[in-house]
Amino acid sequence: MKTLKRLTTLTILLSLLSFTLPATCLTAAPPPHKNVILLIMDGTNSDILTLSRWYRGTDLNLDKILAGGVRTYSAQSAITDSAAAGSAMATGMKTKADYIGMNPDGRPVLTVLEGARLSGYKTGIVSTSPIQHATPAAFTSHSLNRDEFGDIGEQQVYQGLDVVLGGGSAWLKPQSKDHAKNDDGMLKTKQVSREDGENLLKVIGSSGYDVVLKREGLLTRPPSSPKLWGVFAEEDISYELDRTSLNPDEPSLPEMTRSAIDRLSRSEKGFFLMVEGSKVDWAAHKNDPVGMISEVLSFDDAVGEALDFARKDGNTMVIAVTDHGNSGLTLGNKGTNQNYKTLPSGKFIEPLKQARLTVKGATSQLKKDRSNLKKVLSSYGLGNLSKKEYCTMEHTKTVEDLENEMVKLMAKRANLGFTTHGHTGEDVFLYAYGPGKPVGLIENTDIPRVISTYMGFSLDKGPFASWYVDGMNYFRDRGYSVEIEGRTSKNPVMMAKRDGEVLRFPENKDFYWRNDEVVGLKSVNVYDGKTFYVHVDE
Repeated sequence: MKTLKRLTTLTILLSLLSFTLPATCLTAAPPPHKNVILLIMDGTNSDILTLSRWYRGTDLNLDKILAGGVRTYSAQSAITDSAAAGSAMATGMKTKADYIGMNPDGRPVLTVLEGARLSGYKTGIVSTSPIQHATPAAFTSHSLNRDEFGDIGEQQVYQGLDVVLGGGSAWLKPQSKDHAKNDDGMLKTKQVSREDGENLLKVIGSSGYDVVLKREGLLTRPPSSPKLWGVFAEEDISYELDRTSLNPDEPSLPEMTRSAIDRLSRSEKGFFLMVEGSKVDWAAHKNDPVGMISEVLSFDDAVGEALDFARKDGNTMVIAVTDHGNSGLTLGNKGTNQNYKTLPSGKFIEPLKQARLTVKGATSQLKKDRSNLKKVLSSYGLGNLSKKEYCTMEHTKTVEDLENEMVKLMAKRANLGFTTHGHTGEDVFLYAYGPGKPVGLIENTDIPRVISTYMGFSLDKGPFASWYVDGMNYFRDRGYSVEIEGRTSKNPVMMAKRDGEVLRFPENKDFYWRNDEVVGLKSVNVYDGKTFYVHVDE
């Protein structure tokens, strides 16, 4: 009986306690925030990592988190381009060259960044290329052609991103430049206007962003908004080796990474951030080992920023990877066939350390009359040329020809080899840290699946798997008459009419008009020239 009385008394006390405790004590603790930082080193093969380690003289940050390897082939080729590779890592689908956020059938599919945003996470991108370039584009837009920088840039502006840092202002303003590619994939320019005449910088400024244009503003300006958009160059941001002396108003990749993390980490739920070190690839296309090392080490410092945050935070997954190889760089060449056994690291490194600028940075200082050619060559580490070597440089016809001769001579002096000015198809290293990290040899399409699983959503199942629909068929099936207004213009609109109601969906925007009312959408509208893709909640 005494035991029963004690139990009854305890029950009554617990019941009374439940009525007197604050409600917060009875509420389940909120789930911990989750962050993912995906860092992509564009166009990097294994030998340049080895060379960069020798150059720095210490282990890389990357070395501490080596976790496996990644297969890089595309849906159509053993050697991928950056668009297909970026799209694979963004969507979980192998696709075709030049496709951005599209499956092999040419249909837009949701990216892991978009899935994170739609799931309530803050999102951001950082890039040393124009942000409209293939890799950042693959996470934030949808296009059948990676060179449609105007459409890509417009979609990015209307994607609801929280942080954007990089280059590419030329595609955000009406008075801009026309950009085309040289054979080596680099950009050349001539003056024109933005095709649709829109001023996207004004849209950004009116959308609640802190807008910064210079390094000082990024590093010292107190935030007035949780959203940040920094655009620091018309095209790409300078190579790190060139930046401090030639373009000091531009921030470094580590500085942009740190600033992005600082702004995004204020989110209660968490964030997804994609960081691209874009220009290892650009230097590799030129066969410039100095430029390649410059960008590998800058990227490695950005990885260090991510790891510093992740170690303190405890809920952050960091993945670092390259999208594909480039140039076939080798330590050793045909000239080392007989003596490679006796070549210490200094024989490779010391010639490279003579350079104060990359080949691009050096030739950017060349006067029209070439009166400072010797100084330019010396800034690239090519002093003490023989008469024959200097004569070769002197008689080049174009700056591009001069650069080709300069990098050839540097490679010879540094005992390096190159097999191509293009991409290569080898497996690449996988680096990862933190909860849920991937390990082992994986497909590039596994990366977004690992990320989305950790963040609690799926790109393969549920609403995200079939997010976009053919808008024309969708509305026709519901009794609307549908047409494309201004099909051949720079601002096409899908128009659907029924019983006095007119719906108008503008390309690349995240809204539509219902008669005269603006209605917000969860995603941007995508038009590929034939089909208008939209997302409509049933």
